[in-house]
Amino acid sequence: MNFEGYELQGDPTPWALPDGRLMPVVTRAGEEDGRTLHSGGAVRMSGVSRQHTPARRLWYGKVLNDAGFRSVPHHHGEAETGGYVLSGSARIYYGHAYEEYVDLETGDWVFVPPFLPHVECNMSTTEELVWLTTRTPENLVVNFEDVPDTDLTGFRRR
Repeated sequence: MNFEGYELQGDPTPWALPDGRLMPVVTRAGEEDGRTLHSGGAVRMSGVSRQHTPARRLWYGKVLNDAGFRSVPHHHGEAETGGYVLSGSARIYYGHAYEEYVDLETGDWVFVPPFLPHVECNMSTTEELVWLTTRTPENLVVNFEDVPDTDLTGFRRR
Protein backbone atom coordinates (compact mmCIF):
# COMPACT_ATOMS: atom_id res chain seq x y z
CA MET A 1 0.00 0.00 0.00
CA ASN A 2 1.20 3.49 -0.80
CA PHE A 3 -0.10 6.62 0.98
CA GLU A 4 1.22 9.80 -0.63
CA GLY A 5 4.83 8.61 -0.72
CA TYR A 6 4.68 6.38 2.36
CA GLU A 7 5.07 2.70 1.65
CA LEU A 8 3.39 0.53 4.30
CA GLN A 9 5.60 -2.43 5.16
CA GLY A 10 4.24 -5.84 6.09
CA ASP A 11 0.74 -7.25 6.21
CA PRO A 12 -1.86 -4.56 7.03
CA THR A 13 -4.63 -7.12 7.68
CA PRO A 14 -4.75 -6.63 11.49
CA TRP A 15 -5.52 -2.93 10.98
CA ALA A 16 -7.79 -3.21 7.95
CA LEU A 17 -11.54 -2.96 7.58
CA PRO A 18 -13.24 -5.53 5.33
CA ASP A 19 -12.94 -3.10 2.39
CA GLY A 20 -9.14 -2.87 2.90
CA ARG A 21 -8.99 0.60 4.45
CA LEU A 22 -6.71 0.89 7.48
CA MET A 23 -8.12 1.79 10.87
CA PRO A 24 -6.85 2.77 14.34
CA VAL A 25 -7.29 0.26 17.17
CA VAL A 26 -8.63 1.85 20.36
CA THR A 27 -8.33 0.58 23.93
CA ARG A 28 -11.05 2.30 25.96
CA ALA A 29 -10.48 3.57 29.50
CA GLY A 30 -10.97 0.70 31.91
CA GLU A 31 -10.20 -1.90 29.23
CA GLU A 32 -6.42 -1.83 29.65
CA ASP A 33 -4.76 -5.22 29.87
CA GLY A 34 -3.47 -6.14 33.33
CA ARG A 35 -1.97 -9.47 32.25
CA THR A 36 1.49 -7.97 32.11
CA LEU A 37 4.61 -8.42 34.19
CA HIS A 38 4.87 -6.60 37.52
CA SER A 39 7.80 -5.83 39.82
CA GLY A 40 6.63 -5.82 43.40
CA GLY A 41 4.93 -2.47 44.03
CA ALA A 42 5.10 -1.42 40.35
CA VAL A 43 1.83 -2.52 38.74
CA ARG A 44 1.79 -2.29 34.94
CA MET A 45 -1.20 -2.25 32.59
CA SER A 46 -1.01 -1.88 28.84
CA GLY A 47 -3.03 0.28 26.54
CA VAL A 48 -1.19 -0.82 23.39
CA SER A 49 0.50 -4.21 23.37
CA ARG A 50 0.51 -7.61 21.76
CA GLN A 51 -1.74 -8.86 24.60
CA HIS A 52 -4.81 -7.09 23.21
CA THR A 53 -4.03 -5.12 20.03
CA PRO A 54 -2.32 -5.97 16.74
CA ALA A 55 0.89 -4.21 17.97
CA ARG A 56 3.96 -6.43 17.61
CA ARG A 57 6.92 -4.11 18.23
CA LEU A 58 5.58 -1.76 20.89
CA TRP A 59 4.42 -1.89 24.51
CA TYR A 60 2.77 1.29 25.80
CA GLY A 61 1.13 1.44 29.16
CA LYS A 62 0.66 2.88 32.60
CA VAL A 63 2.65 1.98 35.69
CA LEU A 64 1.22 2.64 39.16
CA ASN A 65 3.14 2.82 42.43
CA ASP A 66 1.01 3.29 45.53
CA ALA A 67 2.15 5.89 48.06
CA GLY A 68 5.36 4.76 49.75
CA PHE A 69 5.78 1.70 47.54
CA ARG A 70 8.46 0.67 45.04
CA SER A 71 9.40 -1.99 42.58
CA VAL A 72 11.80 -4.80 43.27
CA PRO A 73 15.14 -4.53 41.44
CA HIS A 74 14.65 -5.43 37.78
CA HIS A 75 15.64 -4.64 34.21
CA HIS A 76 13.82 -4.76 30.89
CA GLY A 77 16.13 -6.98 28.88
CA GLU A 78 16.88 -5.72 25.39
CA ALA A 79 14.03 -3.20 25.54
CA GLU A 80 14.67 0.51 25.36
CA THR A 81 12.30 2.18 27.83
CA GLY A 82 10.86 5.68 27.77
CA GLY A 83 8.90 7.01 30.71
CA TYR A 84 6.87 10.08 31.56
CA VAL A 85 5.75 10.99 35.08
CA LEU A 86 2.05 11.75 34.67
CA SER A 87 1.66 12.53 38.38
CA GLY A 88 3.75 12.15 41.49
CA SER A 89 7.30 12.12 42.76
CA ALA A 90 9.61 9.34 41.57
CA ARG A 91 13.12 8.12 42.16
CA ILE A 92 14.99 5.54 40.09
CA TYR A 93 17.89 3.83 41.86
CA TYR A 94 20.61 2.19 39.75
CA GLY A 95 24.34 1.45 39.79
CA HIS A 96 26.41 -0.65 42.17
CA ALA A 97 24.18 -1.71 45.10
CA TYR A 98 21.60 0.84 43.82
CA GLU A 99 23.66 3.66 45.37
CA GLU A 100 22.99 6.14 42.55
CA TYR A 101 19.63 7.68 41.70
CA VAL A 102 17.72 10.23 39.65
CA ASP A 103 14.63 12.08 40.89
CA LEU A 104 11.65 12.89 38.68
CA GLU A 105 8.54 15.00 39.20
CA THR A 106 5.27 15.41 37.31
CA GLY A 107 6.06 16.29 33.69
CA ASP A 108 9.59 14.78 33.63
CA TRP A 109 10.71 12.24 31.01
CA VAL A 110 13.28 9.46 31.42
CA PHE A 111 15.10 7.00 29.17
CA VAL A 112 16.20 3.72 30.80
CA PRO A 113 18.80 1.85 28.71
CA PRO A 114 18.46 -1.87 27.94
CA PHE A 115 19.66 -4.30 30.63
CA LEU A 116 20.09 -1.55 33.30
CA PRO A 117 19.10 -2.96 36.73
CA HIS A 118 17.03 -0.38 38.59
CA VAL A 119 14.39 0.18 41.28
CA GLU A 120 11.42 2.50 40.66
CA CYS A 121 10.14 4.26 43.79
CA ASN A 122 7.25 6.47 44.76
CA MET A 123 8.91 8.99 47.05
CA SER A 124 5.61 10.27 48.44
CA THR A 125 4.05 8.54 51.42
CA THR A 126 0.63 10.08 50.68
CA GLU A 127 0.17 10.34 46.88
CA GLU A 128 0.09 7.71 44.11
CA LEU A 129 2.79 7.78 41.41
CA VAL A 130 1.57 7.31 37.81
CA TRP A 131 3.97 6.75 34.91
CA LEU A 132 3.29 6.41 31.20
CA THR A 133 5.82 3.98 29.78
CA THR A 134 6.73 2.66 26.36
CA ARG A 135 9.18 -0.01 25.34
CA THR A 136 10.25 -1.97 22.34
CA PRO A 137 9.78 -4.69 21.40
CA GLU A 138 7.44 -5.53 24.30
CA ASN A 139 7.12 -5.34 28.09
CA LEU A 140 10.14 -7.41 29.10
CA VAL A 141 10.66 -7.57 32.87
CA VAL A 142 13.44 -9.53 34.60
CA ASN A 143 13.01 -9.30 38.39
CA PHE A 144 15.89 -9.77 40.83
CA GLU A 145 16.07 -10.57 44.53
CA ASP A 146 14.74 -7.65 46.55
CA VAL A 147 16.96 -5.34 48.59
CA PRO A 148 16.10 -3.87 52.01
CA ASP A 149 14.49 -0.42 51.99
CA THR A 150 17.39 0.78 54.16
CA ASP A 151 19.81 0.15 51.23
CA LEU A 152 17.97 2.80 49.17
CA THR A 153 19.09 6.26 50.25
CA GLY A 154 16.15 8.41 51.32
CA PHE A 155 13.40 5.89 50.55
CA ARG A 156 10.69 5.36 53.16
CA ARG A 157 7.36 3.60 53.17
CA ARG A 158 4.18 5.17 54.48
